[in-house]
Amino acid sequence: MPAFDTLGLPQDIVGEMAKNGVTTPFPIQAATIPDALEGRDVLGCGRTGSGKTLAFGLPVLVRAAERRAAAHRPRALILVPTRELAHQVRDALRTYARIVGARVGDVVGGSSYTRQINELRRGVEVLVATPGRLSDLIDQGACDLGDVEVSVLDEADQMCDMGFMPQVSELLDQVHPEGQTLLFSATLDGDVDKLVRKYMNEPRTHSVDPPVSQVTAMEHHLLKVLPRDKNKIVTQIAARDGRTILFVRSKYRADTISEQLAQAGVPCASLHGGKTQSVRTRTLAKFREGRIQALVATDVAARGIHVDGIDMVVNVDLPTGHKDYLHRGGRTARAGASGLVVSLVAPNQRRMARRLLSDAGVEAKQHLVNPGDELLSEVTGAKEPSWEPWIEPPEPVRERRGRGGPRRGGGYRGGYRGDRSGGGYRGGYRGDRSRGEGGERRGEGGGHRGEGGQRGDRPRGGGYRGGDNRGGYRGDRRGGGPRRGERYDSAPQH
Repeated sequence: MPAFDTLGLPQDIVGEMAKNGVTTPFPIQAATIPDALEGRDVLGCGRTGSGKTLAFGLPVLVRAAERRAAAHRPRALILVPTRELAHQVRDALRTYARIVGARVGDVVGGSSYTRQINELRRGVEVLVATPGRLSDLIDQGACDLGDVEVSVLDEADQMCDMGFMPQVSELLDQVHPEGQTLLFSATLDGDVDKLVRKYMNEPRTHSVDPPVSQVTAMEHHLLKVLPRDKNKIVTQIAARDGRTILFVRSKYRADTISEQLAQAGVPCASLHGGKTQSVRTRTLAKFREGRIQALVATDVAARGIHVDGIDMVVNVDLPTGHKDYLHRGGRTARAGASGLVVSLVAPNQRRMARRLLSDAGVEAKQHLVNPGDELLSEVTGAKEPSWEPWIEPPEPVRERRGRGGPRRGGGYRGGYRGDRSGGGYRGGYRGDRSRGEGGERRGEGGGHRGEGGQRGDRPRGGGYRGGDNRGGYRGDRRGGGPRRGERYDSAPQH
């Protein structure tokens, strides 16, 4: 296998990859990067987890960095089917974008229009986008694809399966007509073939799976269960050690099963299209970091789950087609790792399950299991949960910049203003700014700024106002207390 420095990439990028422990390219990277750098159209056929992001991403960064992008006019476009995948691609590329001086932006549904419009106005060389939101912003005049010289379709088969084909075609009609197109897909049939024929010019085709084919790297099992036992078996499987994704057919099912598992003591969460993007992002982060061990997901949300180290996928509800079966299984056995796919089947579903596996080209071992069976534990690692309800611990407080919150280096800039009808802090404590000598900034220990200090309840002019013409406590003038100019020797105690 060739090294990255033989593929034509800039030495700075190769060096940065080496620092990150990325030294040997995956087969699809070794095959496609040289053609992509030469400006050829590339058709890459590889499954999820085969290293496609860097296969198209590194050449795109190199080409897009050749010239600065104008406002609202990106130079390269990467279309993906889901928000989560867009964020994953964006984050993977930003690591190397700084090396070549390219800016990477993202345009996805569920996030702030204002942020995305401002980012486009400042200019980005590479834009990662989902088709729906990008079409919206183009209609608003916030983005123009006329300067796009490199277009990428990532997971094109999923985009077509999700009904994005008309929007994708409309977007590709707007890019530079002489531009380069890179298309990556697990399959090349149906609508994907139409895209290839219409938008690609003599593409170099590279069909490469991970070093070990996903189907052979996965172990497939059909567990025949009685309907009355299904919930308990699901709970025992979810309580196993390791990361587990459980797939269900609806948002309601996802929420219901997630709540049942939490009540049984399993750290878990649900993921589906009915949740906001910020919640979905936080949930995936918790799963990735190991704060939850089980994720209950629908098919739509599953298309954005790209987390390494998932060792088992459970089909609590059978998928509707063999493509969805393979896609669900693709969340495990990533990049050549092994994985386990388990499907729970009621007696009246067995014929449908066998047809599904046959269409997917999968051979599965079949078992009849009951709750607590030794066989169930042998196959899945199932174990009895604690049955003590799991309560999610509060997230650590994140520092946020700006008025009224902790800044970099600690302390408060704006202080706590409280209910303005009742006072609170207006000035506040700035803390150690990590610049200068830190501590409270104004005076020798006052810590209050402007009129500042504790204003208290001010129906008749209370709070701190004077003191060296700034400090001092006026209090309620009816009840006395130091007058203007008088002050306590010590700083006020809060």
